[in-house]
Amino acid sequence: MKHQTPYNRVAGLGSAREGSRHWWLQRLSSVALIPLSFPFVWIVGSNLGHSREQVIAAFANPVVAISTILFLIVGFHHLQQGLQVVIEDYVHTRRLAMTLFILNIIICWTFGVTGIFAVAQMSFGLAN
Repeated sequence: MKHQTPYNRVAGLGSAREGSRHWWLQRLSSVALIPLSFPFVWIVGSNLGHSREQVIAAFANPVVAISTILFLIVGFHHLQQGLQVVIEDYVHTRRLAMTLFILNIIICWTFGVTGIFAVAQMSFGLAN
């Protein structure tokens, strides 16, 4: 790595000063998704085919709502990190890469916040 200063080499940081931190956060989010996936799959699977009222009643349970919101937060954060790595690896035009980085953040945040909002509406009984 030619672009590292001696301090960065010792600290384990790349030329952008974020390499090892990003790598660790991505690994931590993937490990966190393992236990969060089981309740999420169970919640979604057990509500397939139910009426709208039954689904809203299921999400009124705080354990169901909180575990779903945690899954959405960690899942969309992990998605955003993974897509960032793909963009860094495969997009070589700086302007296009910056545009895709911004779109990646906007899209992941939009879907994540929308999902959290929907779960919160159901859990507070505001979904009519």
